[in-house]
Amino acid sequence: MDVDLFDFDLPEDRIALRPASPRDSARLLVVKPGAPEPLEDRIIRDLPLLLQPGDALVLNDTRVIPSRLRGRRWRGEDSARIEIMLHKREGADSWLAFARPAKKLSLGETVVFDNEGASNACELARLQAEVVAKSEGGEVGLRFNLTGAYLDEAIGRLGELPLPPYIAGRRPADAADAADYQTAYARHEGAVAAPTAGLHFTPELFAALEARGVSRHFVTLHVGAGTFLPVKAQDTDEHRMHAEWGSVSAETALALNAVKARGGRIVAAGTTSLRLLESATDEDGVVQPFSGDTAIFITPGYRFRAVDLLITNFHLPRSTLFMLVSAFCGLDVMRRAYAHAVAGGYRFYSYGDGSLLFRAE
Repeated sequence: MDVDLFDFDLPEDRIALRPASPRDSARLLVVKPGAPEPLEDRIIRDLPLLLQPGDALVLNDTRVIPSRLRGRRWRGEDSARIEIMLHKREGADSWLAFARPAKKLSLGETVVFDNEGASNACELARLQAEVVAKSEGGEVGLRFNLTGAYLDEAIGRLGELPLPPYIAGRRPADAADAADYQTAYARHEGAVAAPTAGLHFTPELFAALEARGVSRHFVTLHVGAGTFLPVKAQDTDEHRMHAEWGSVSAETALALNAVKARGGRIVAAGTTSLRLLESATDEDGVVQPFSGDTAIFITPGYRFRAVDLLITNFHLPRSTLFMLVSAFCGLDVMRRAYAHAVAGGYRFYSYGDGSLLFRAE
């Protein structure tokens, strides 16, 4: 499909730089394709009224790590500043990452990471990585001098919170972001971007959903920095998704299949939960245990196997995520919904408002 079909105008002042407080006070646009009135303005706190007893809410419990590293590439006495954005762990001592400026790095070179970078003294006492691979788009493979928990500790000490570029370009990360850019239920470290639909949930909202009879289930998808990359191809068939690691336990798969068998609906909290569930579900609509990489790319025409409703924020023009929601509800419906959201003052992107999407038949 032509990527221009997924473009729309978005005023810069619609981009949220801070989240709503409390989290569940954000606005919620309900989208019901085929209904006489397909758009309804609500708030996140109304979710228990919009879901039904027996529905299953599925959330991504990944935890964001401070994955932006700054360092220097040394060639003798000559050096260059390098910024690294980790995006996918490949092993105990290795990551795939995006480098900026990538042209400053060559295969076999070493980058030394610290918060000062004033000299190359005592390199062996610092976190450093060898460039072991280099590919298009500034992606590099890094092998670190530390491994396992020691590497995790060093990244946690030296890294910075990876706010999305459309926020980071307008203000620096601060202490508030350390809590704001993490879901209340984050557990498994490994993401370099937050599953942002989950940022809206509070203990009070979970209690109300439980009282409503909505069950809660967790999956893990370590969101990569590739989620922020623009689609540069003109045709969606030519776009390459970056793989992300995810896991659906046998217990969760069994529980979700039981919900479907009883006539309940699966409600994905976020596009990350949806993409993982769709990757784990077979042609017959049965959710299977899953552990591994997924690079699923969902565009209009995709037949959804698992998810019935989707809770998600408002996404970038021409992005893979706007393509996904257009596949879920229909492109015309979502173009109308986004026009309504822009005109109505909804706040967009990671810290913005949410939507509850009902799948088009």
